[in-house]
Amino acid sequence: MGGVSTADRAERVPKQDRSRATRQRLLEAAVACLAEHGWAGSTVSVVAERAGVSRGAAQHHFPTREDLFTAAVEYVAEERSVALRALFPEGAAAGDRHAVVAALVDLYTGPLFRAALHLWVAASDEDQLRGRVTELEARVGRETHRIAVDLLGADETRPGVRETVQGLLDMARGLGLANLLTDDTARRERVVQQWAGLLDEALD
Repeated sequence: MGGVSTADRAERVPKQDRSRATRQRLLEAAVACLAEHGWAGSTVSVVAERAGVSRGAAQHHFPTREDLFTAAVEYVAEERSVALRALFPEGAAAGDRHAVVAALVDLYTGPLFRAALHLWVAASDEDQLRGRVTELEARVGRETHRIAVDLLGADETRPGVRETVQGLLDMARGLGLANLLTDDTARRERVVQQWAGLLDEALD
């Protein structure tokens, strides 16, 4: 019979687990490298070394450099979306809007945003990267907008509400840019407080 033996199945599961673990290490290492060294300094070899795997193993999972870095930013973006939703598992009441605004702003002040920014800059000069990054950012942007709408309890059938939520996300991105060069924590908190108040007026 050509069936798979129990021993073969037992061997395959650990291999699959190892493969998933290797892929995750590569994705996390790619984001860290991109955030710290930028596109020019983040080669497949550098990422593989940081992840503790061979270059060949890295290319087995991600045949090209573009495959690796677009997958890495998308992976962490998805992880951050899950984490954001987990902060407010029952949704956010109107009184929690300050916390929601602060959490959304945090999305744009961490290593993911810094890594994504390097990817955007590279994509502006790399034709083969531009289309993939544009598609990725559109998908991430739509998901972030949906999360914001849900958490804020925003009714987008009302005139101006969709634009208000998008304005919040655009503002958060701007705060993330301001935070790249200096610690902008104090000013950022005042802006978050003001936006929470504006949202209460616009959404209620």
